[in-house]
Amino acid sequence: MQLRTSALLQAAAWACASFAAVLPAQAAGYPEKPVQIVVPYPPGGAGDVMGRLLARQLEAKLGQPVIVDNKPGAGTAIGAQFVANAKPDGYTLLLSSNSTYTLNPAIQPKLSYEPAKAFEPVGMVANMALMLVAHPSVQENSVQQLVAAAKAAPDKYVYGSFGNGTVSHFSGEMFKAAAGVKMTHVPYRGSAPAMTDLVGGQIPLAFDSVVAAAPHIRTGKIKPLAVTTPTRSTLLPDVPTIAESGYPGYEMSSWIALVAPSGLPPEVKQKLEQALAAAMGDAEMRDKLKGLGFEPAYAPIKDWSGRLGGDIARLRKIAEQSNIKPD
Repeated sequence: MQLRTSALLQAAAWACASFAAVLPAQAAGYPEKPVQIVVPYPPGGAGDVMGRLLARQLEAKLGQPVIVDNKPGAGTAIGAQFVANAKPDGYTLLLSSNSTYTLNPAIQPKLSYEPAKAFEPVGMVANMALMLVAHPSVQENSVQQLVAAAKAAPDKYVYGSFGNGTVSHFSGEMFKAAAGVKMTHVPYRGSAPAMTDLVGGQIPLAFDSVVAAAPHIRTGKIKPLAVTTPTRSTLLPDVPTIAESGYPGYEMSSWIALVAPSGLPPEVKQKLEQALAAAMGDAEMRDKLKGLGFEPAYAPIKDWSGRLGGDIARLRKIAEQSNIKPD
């Protein structure tokens, strides 16, 4: 009996040791199949452009296909919920902006996902400036001229955004509050349809990303009035900021992060962090991003919940002051 017990104990110990040895081997094999990056925006917008650029770089670093899956809708909540509910194995990732991580929580008391708990950060990717842009038929060529005209004709001006409760909507409402003007908000389902209507003259003004606006500015189809960030855009250095146009303290930008479902194995997370660092460290990648209007800003994120908490509190105050509510 004693010999049998001893044999059983030895077998159990061997099994535990074998199981422990298998875990690092499995992690070392990651990725063994294609990786999916969910982009919660429609094709053609800035988020989609960034996702496809990053996917190509990560594909080269990970040695497996990296596929972009657009899942727009509900202010990015559809794509975010999909990833939050996915298996935390490193094969389903989310590339999104602060619209997902902080803007939605600032205006919606109940979400289908909890950003601080549902996601594990892989790293910060880039910042993106937004712009106040106008159709060429608009006579005003500066923020100061626009404010004067809007005050003289309070019901004349409308501005488009790429969605209710998005960073472009926040940018517009902050501008109205800072300048003391009335402008009607027209929300679109994404950046691409908003830009299409601006170029076509269906709307006179829009708050949109530098990425989306720059090609049309170059061809003269729209004209820039100001950027929303505290410093000027690297791509369009001649365009002033709203802050320097008479409204110091005005600041609104979009930051983009790559995240995974919470519970990611440490070894897999380390591989993803290394791949992202290498991708964002690539000089050609950085030049492409800058040429499109992004500001590369790779950094690991150590305090995810702390970062989100501070941003949510700031944005919630803005939402309350400007009466920004979800659809």
